[in-house]
Amino acid sequence: MSETQDGTDTTQDIVESAVTRWLTVPDVAELLNIDVVRARGLLKDRQLLARRRGERDVLSIPAEFIQDGAVLKSLPGTLVLLLDARFTDEEAMRWLFTDDDLPGSPVDALRANRGTEVKRRAQALGF
Repeated sequence: MSETQDGTDTTQDIVESAVTRWLTVPDVAELLNIDVVRARGLLKDRQLLARRRGERDVLSIPAEFIQDGAVLKSLPGTLVLLLDARFTDEEAMRWLFTDDDLPGSPVDALRANRGTEVKRRAQALGF
């Protein structure tokens, strides 16, 4: 996690400003037409990432990770590569939403069905 001189967490700022909408676990379950237990399993299995947000510390998933009623294609494989590169969940979230030369962010490229390109870049981070 990186901080500014005043101690502000810039990682959270990048992700917070990039995510258009946050979903709760029940929201994700409804969108994917699965039960809440299975939705939590997707987080545990690192098919999705989430962070705790707000006063009530609610587990929240970026809406960008869901497309056409399914987990974003190539997201799980990309997350495996980032974990192999020893990224924390928070670092992986920041990497996915940070503008790159793709154009746009890796999550934008995944949403545009350019997962191979994203996975190549994620794989290179491990070397």
